[in-house]
Amino acid sequence: MADSSSNYGAFMDSFVLRSPSPSSSSQLLPLHGLTFAIKDIFDIAGRVTGFGNPDWKRTHAPAAATSPVVLAALAAGATSLGTTVMDEMAYSINGENAHYGTPTNPCAPGRVPGGSSSGSAVAGAAKLVDFSLGTDTTGSVRVPAAYCGIFGIRTSHGLVSAENVIPMAQTFDTVGWFARDISTLSRVTKVLLPLPDDTVNQPTKVTIPMDCFQILGSVDDSTYQIVNVSVAKRFGSHAIIDNMNLGDFVCDNVPSIGKFIVAFAESELPSVPALSAISHVMFGLLRPQFKANHAEWVNSAKPNLGPVLHERIHDTIASEDNEPLEDFQAIMAEFKSALAALLKDHGILAIPTVPGPPPLAGMEASPDLENFQARALTLQSIASLSGSCQVSIPVGTRNGVPVSVSLVAQHGADHFLLSVAEQLYQTLLDEATKSWAS
Repeated sequence: MADSSSNYGAFMDSFVLRSPSPSSSSQLLPLHGLTFAIKDIFDIAGRVTGFGNPDWKRTHAPAAATSPVVLAALAAGATSLGTTVMDEMAYSINGENAHYGTPTNPCAPGRVPGGSSSGSAVAGAAKLVDFSLGTDTTGSVRVPAAYCGIFGIRTSHGLVSAENVIPMAQTFDTVGWFARDISTLSRVTKVLLPLPDDTVNQPTKVTIPMDCFQILGSVDDSTYQIVNVSVAKRFGSHAIIDNMNLGDFVCDNVPSIGKFIVAFAESELPSVPALSAISHVMFGLLRPQFKANHAEWVNSAKPNLGPVLHERIHDTIASEDNEPLEDFQAIMAEFKSALAALLKDHGILAIPTVPGPPPLAGMEASPDLENFQARALTLQSIASLSGSCQVSIPVGTRNGVPVSVSLVAQHGADHFLLSVAEQLYQTLLDEATKSWAS
């Protein structure tokens, strides 16, 4: 592992990978001159993929082939500088690793960098690379992007190859990437996700749900007002702005969710019961897939796992297969259909990326921290359960901590999503600066 004092603890292994066929015309390649880092979940031929755990690395052979997304970045002229630290088995959004250390958050030292793509986010935020590759199942690109104050995209489910990437739960696993600026993020997306260019680049409707910002988000950072003013200024003459509550929308348009909402409606903690139920469904579908993928290895290798993840992973492995999976699958289908209808014809959903500032590193478990993480995962479940694309946008720092918002677009509208983000970004910055100054 590289010296953490010089690389913020971001890198697992430092090495150089270049385009396999450099030529005199390499300067014409679309990612020529850019450097990137690779989360230690992507296979690189001849190297052992670590999956965030020393025992995984010890018990697995070198990869026979390189991940297609890594090959695509190299073929486009980018140069890899190595692999990055991640949460063990990708089973956390904190970014703390008991074996390799917690990468230092350059935007908020002393606070967690977010996970599981922690090292990739830190490598980008610390200007060690121009962009970095991560994976996102339940927020593993979006959360560290928000915590580290950079851009991060979760691509539409299934559009970027996850071949030669260690799976967590295939129904939700996506490949994503980070960059410090939106133009680099768009440049990389055009290469790694070659979709036809969308002829429309302005939204016809922007839904900014009040409940997501005022219950699941942080009221203190004023992002609800900032987003509303910014969208009105930038797209007001073209786009309808709708401030409906997303929880009500789910109740009205996902009929099978009803019986699962009751348990969450009784909670005294801040929540949106219908969206908490969506998160519950996501994890109900995720756990059996994680178990099918990794139970055999956990039971046979008996890996040394960090304390928090040891409990979480073993609980998942030991869980009985008595979840109502058919009900969960019906809810997922209904939710996909409902969100596709909401976002059709170039609609955008704007939500907080996370509920507030990143937690302090090394925090003990507490009801407040558990509620924060539950709200964070509820926000992530919207795109994860629907398979939609989502981009996290940094809007500056307030009181020394990063603030971000997210835009969500329908499945396959990744380039449209980034076009909207690019147009809105400066206005968001201006309005945030104005709001916080007053």
